[in-house]
Amino acid sequence: MRQVSWVRHRDIHILTVATYTYTSDQRFQAIHQRTTDEWTLQIKYTQKRDAGIYECQISTQPHRSFYVNLNVVVPTASILGGPDLHVDKGSMINLTCIIKYSPEPPSYIFWYHYEEVINYNSERGGVSVITEKGETTTSYLLIQDARVSDSGKYSCSPSNADVAGVRVHVLANGERTAPMSATGSASRILNHHLLVMSIMSSVLCYIFTIAHIRSKLPVSSSRKNSKSLKHVATITTQVR
Repeated sequence: MRQVSWVRHRDIHILTVATYTYTSDQRFQAIHQRTTDEWTLQIKYTQKRDAGIYECQISTQPHRSFYVNLNVVVPTASILGGPDLHVDKGSMINLTCIIKYSPEPPSYIFWYHYEEVINYNSERGGVSVITEKGETTTSYLLIQDARVSDSGKYSCSPSNADVAGVRVHVLANGERTAPMSATGSASRILNHHLLVMSIMSSVLCYIFTIAHIRSKLPVSSSRKNSKSLKHVATITTQVR
């Protein structure tokens, strides 16, 4: 009777022979219906590391092999407008979470404000969620009449993807303070250095001018004698 074995090429590991499993990872299982010629390698709870080439070996003479390249697509979640979103007080906060690359729509999507699940029936009121499921699932968190207390971190947590987050800033005066850009910061630093160099250049120019004027002045006899005596004293010291 012909047997079928499944081999994972990433580590050359024999996963199954016939219907027997030769790995401690219980997610792998060989399935075969005796009335058919189909042999299936089942991988439960598929993970990104499961991607790669798998070989199906058939115990014929000579041996035959078939190769399958498994591509594991990981669902992703993202919130539009992140990582920071600025809204005016009294306006509507509209957070849009998009889930892509999912074989099937998530069974649920939770929204969080900081670490607490958002209660759509809270006393605050004006909070609702609209979810559109499909190849790409979109969930909208709508918060009417934005308050300063609504500021903070919001998270979208689908059942089949990692958590996506955004930080909301509700501005009381309707004005938005933009952070200094990298270009503006570099420009200020450059202007500061140019100012310092200009001041240093002026000081050096002044010093050289004074030195030049003093070099043109006549030297008194007392100063000449002083220099001469100093020079002689130096020679005397060397003789000792």
